[in-house]
Amino acid sequence: MLDDIRYFFSEKDVLEVETPLLSYSCGTDPQLDFFSTEYVLPPLQHRLFLQTSPEFAMKRLLASGSGSIYQICKAFRNGESGRFHNPEFTLLEWYRVGFTLPQLMDEIAELIGLLFKGRQTLDATQRFSYQDLFHRYTGLDPLVFSYQDYCAFALDNHTPEAVSICGLDHALWLDFIFSHKVQPQLSENALCMVYDYPACQSSLARINANNALVTDRVEVFINGIELGNGYYELTDALEQDRRFNEEIGVRQQRKRPVTVKDKHLIAALEAGLPDCSGMAIGLDRLLMLLSDSTSIQDVLNFPVYRA
Repeated sequence: MLDDIRYFFSEKDVLEVETPLLSYSCGTDPQLDFFSTEYVLPPLQHRLFLQTSPEFAMKRLLASGSGSIYQICKAFRNGESGRFHNPEFTLLEWYRVGFTLPQLMDEIAELIGLLFKGRQTLDATQRFSYQDLFHRYTGLDPLVFSYQDYCAFALDNHTPEAVSICGLDHALWLDFIFSHKVQPQLSENALCMVYDYPACQSSLARINANNALVTDRVEVFINGIELGNGYYELTDALEQDRRFNEEIGVRQQRKRPVTVKDKHLIAALEAGLPDCSGMAIGLDRLLMLLSDSTSIQDVLNFPVYRA
């Protein structure tokens, strides 16, 4: 699998890079927890973070003129364990300068087709807008938040815990309903791409130029298993800084561990990030599918409980 990935990007003249796993800053996403450690350099002591993704450092390379790049590396997310999770996992992340989101989606399909060739036969790739897919399986409009409608849906579908978990947070409601009621319905034996996510889930993606209610983001699934997340990347430094501050505020409200936003990334955006689209795919989950395994534990030499 790794040989095929490297061959794929080498043929397209995409440069393989390496960035630090330890950094003085980390992501601010309210949904993610991180690992931190202390760097002792007497007389000072510094807090460092294990990266949940190499995204920020790779964007600094893009801003410095690297051109299209990719990386295969370890990433770390605290509190994640289970059939599809291990706190340490392997990630493929790549950025294509000059690519729009549809062009990136074409390349994702091309890469997945190469990796499955000779191993399994996948059905034709499927592409759905988030709004169409969400409405099909729930009858709800994900772009317009209606607390009453969402609560009624939760009660009707025997998930009353959603009311207390999600409260008035639109993004949390969408995550809960999508994972419980939509994702399991995604077609088997086919690459499924879901695009145009609601703007409240914009993260590091641009707001769509034609519809301010959606963001230029795509997620990919096979057999209902989420493999990765991609964006037409945000290049506006002021907007990115605003989003970081907003996410830090949400983390404080939820009493989540304190994060340190990446000022180096903001500086890189100010210097000028080229128009680009990027994608991150969890390679352990992909290997699960390629090897017909039922758990991520089956494709790791040493999962966390044996590490």
